Amino acid sequence: MKAFCLNDSAPEPSLIEQELPVPQPTATEVLIRVRAAGVTPTETEWYPTTHTKDGGARCHAVPGHEFSGVVAAVGAEVRGFQVGQEVYGMNDWFANGATAEYCLTQPASIAAKPQRLSHAEAASVPISALTAWQGLYDRAKLRAGERVLIHGGSGAVGVFAIQLAHRAGAQVFTTASARNADFLENLGASHVIDYKSERFEDHVGKVDVVFDAVGGETLRRSWDILQPGGRLVTIASNSEDAPDDRTKAAFFIVEPRQDQLAKIAQHLDSGELKPCVDDVVPFKKASAAYFGKLPRARERGKVVLAVVE
Repeated sequence: MKAFCLNDSAPEPSLIEQELPVPQPTATEVLIRVRAAGVTPTETEWYPTTHTKDGGARCHAVPGHEFSGVVAAVGAEVRGFQVGQEVYGMNDWFANGATAEYCLTQPASIAAKPQRLSHAEAASVPISALTAWQGLYDRAKLRAGERVLIHGGSGAVGVFAIQLAHRAGAQVFTTASARNADFLENLGASHVIDYKSERFEDHVGKVDVVFDAVGGETLRRSWDILQPGGRLVTIASNSEDAPDDRTKAAFFIVEPRQDQLAKIAQHLDSGELKPCVDDVVPFKKASAAYFGKLPRARERGKVVLAVVE
């Protein structure tokens, strides 16, 4: 099969096309014929991309851990999925990913693809929507009537966080570029703060929840606007490098959840949630998509690779 792997020995980071054997599922795995794969550029720097689970160096990793495709084979102990079924979801961070014609995953990490969505649209959803769902609903316990500030509203996670917060009945503030204001208001934001020219503290007052997808100084300033009992969650720090215990506690990493993917698919099929694909890129341009060599006219949502045209 064709796959794109990290070129570990190159002076500049890149992906190189290689011919790899089609992986074979164990008794508990599912083999996916990938149709489209979401692109998360920072993934090339993550620990699971550069290291094995036992801490050793990992070479020529295949990135891309969210996808939409078709079940190509199922292990003997797998129940609930059949060959030929259209699915979407994630696979293990330490495994070879979906920037390939095939990848392996666990049944608990996938669900039936939303019927209304194309494979490219569906591939833009799993990591982003699950991150927003788990951050707002599972960790922050967002409730109707609360005020929530979402940093990075036009990003791949932010567009789902705005929609899910609005769906929960919260009043939604978000930081983003002014050019995306109308788009984000249509998704459910009540006020869009231009991070280039405005300080969010001057516009939101006190809030119940901050969902941070930016980090750095933006994250540090956000603690001061929380109401008593307010909650902050972040995906833009990490527990090892966080400067204090509260930031360590606020950081989380998304987990694949079949039940949540199924609920998200229902909301997508009903039109209650909308995917946001910034661009669909041919498979052969995978390296350019990961390393910023392609123009992004809108810079909203996620770039997706069309593994099968």
